Amino acid sequence: MESAVLLAMAFDRYVAICKPLHYTTVLTRPLITKIGEFPEVMPASNITSTHPAVFLLVGIPGLEHLHVWISIPFCFAYILALLGNGTLLFIIQADAALHEPMYIFLAMLATIDLVLSSQTLPKMLAIFWFKDREINFYACLVQMFFLHSFSIMESAVLLAMAFDRYVAICKPLHYTTVLTRPLITKIGIAAMFRAVTLMTPLPFLLRRFHYCRGPMIAHCYCEHMAVVRLACGDTRFNNIYGIAVAMFIVVLDLLFVILSYIFILRAVLQLASQEARYKAFGTCVSHIGAILSTYTPVVISSVMHRVARRAAPHVHILLAIFYLLFPPMVNPIIYGVKTKQIRDHVLSLFRRKAM
Repeated sequence: MESAVLLAMAFDRYVAICKPLHYTTVLTRPLITKIGEFPEVMPASNITSTHPAVFLLVGIPGLEHLHVWISIPFCFAYILALLGNGTLLFIIQADAALHEPMYIFLAMLATIDLVLSSQTLPKMLAIFWFKDREINFYACLVQMFFLHSFSIMESAVLLAMAFDRYVAICKPLHYTTVLTRPLITKIGIAAMFRAVTLMTPLPFLLRRFHYCRGPMIAHCYCEHMAVVRLACGDTRFNNIYGIAVAMFIVVLDLLFVILSYIFILRAVLQLASQEARYKAFGTCVSHIGAILSTYTPVVISSVMHRVARRAAPHVHILLAIFYLLFPPMVNPIIYGVKTKQIRDHVLSLFRRKAM
């Protein structure tokens, strides 16, 4: 508003000096009144930031009467995610033989999956069981930031794991010299830096809005677009930025993963014996499973948003929850079943308990 008044004063000086004979006829009382009112008719997001102290998370709109029943599989999935990823981290940390690039990346993936599931599930279960729908405005922004940041990190780690498989199969003699500890550390820092850089603007962009559509978020957690829908003013930049980041991450990372596997497949097909081919490609099966468990829900959700726009809101929300819960739940199972070293460690733990 101050900027607008300074602009009006500059216009006043312009008329007084450049059009002195028309000063009284141009700068009339009605015009001055309109100039004074102008800042008030500007979009609220440009001049003020009025937000509710708390948001209210609806849960799954249209299925409120089924919340208790829906919570059962969600709770089971969360327990599986905690146990599975916790076990993976324990095994990798305890066995020095597993302190190799492949397992270090797997530990990163397990940590990310733990954070992703723990960011949303406890609050979701509180909504379903105790109707605890309130979430502080800033806590909502923090949840949204961590949720989207760690989703981006997960995509980066899957890409790093594809690079690990590429070097192991296509450049086996250089594996230990290429994938050194310093390089793995740099990859981890780069994954974190990219996620934080891309997601840091979101809380600040949302904080500047005036929220005139009420505090009710039609979701189980603070998802970016669900919060944007409550804001007044021009939200086009938020919409475009959110879509652009999602497309950039998914398309770019998936493209490099596919390219890695094209080179891997070519190298595998050049091996002399069929047994060697099976063995080489067998080391990639668990990683392919992790990629499918992560990207398949993303693709399904994107297609549903385009094809089934008129579908009930709970369909899209259930797909979003599936995207968050499915990878943390199944990734430890995939790696536990398909990776011999981890499978042997898990079996040995059960044998010790049995004794």
